[in-house]
Amino acid sequence: MQAAIVYAKTEAGRAEIGTRQHKLASPVRSLLLLVDGQRDIVQLRRIGETLRAPADAIDQLATLGLIAPLGSAAAAPEPASTVPSPAAQRYITLSGLMSEAVREHLGLRGFMTQLRIERCGSADELLALLPDVTAAIAKARSAEFAQEWERIVRSAIA
Repeated sequence: MQAAIVYAKTEAGRAEIGTRQHKLASPVRSLLLLVDGQRDIVQLRRIGETLRAPADAIDQLATLGLIAPLGSAAAAPEPASTVPSPAAQRYITLSGLMSEAVREHLGLRGFMTQLRIERCGSADELLALLPDVTAAIAKARSAEFAQEWERIVRSAIA
């Protein structure tokens, strides 16, 4: 039996997180944030489903050259000095998912919430802010939607 394929971000994928050059749909961008070189394709597809990403989201990211199978030249691991610690990776993932949700679901009404997210300096501070963001999303969308969003966020950083 063949081992499952593990994907990692390429240099272009790491750049896309900051530049947003490809203007990815929110669920696809969130999936890109969660590609870490440790989750196999089965896990990424499950995460994609919970994020409501298209079924071909992984293929889209690979076609754009933003991710590649681990071990290929394109997905060469980052140099040791630039690999974020697990705590930093958790912070990056959490702040990315929270910021994306504020932009997508709150728009301009979420400006102050976005500023609060940006002032957080650790994953623990972001987790303390998570109930406020969830409440704002519940007010803008629905309580059920907000609860599901929070469940997805918590599972992504677990």
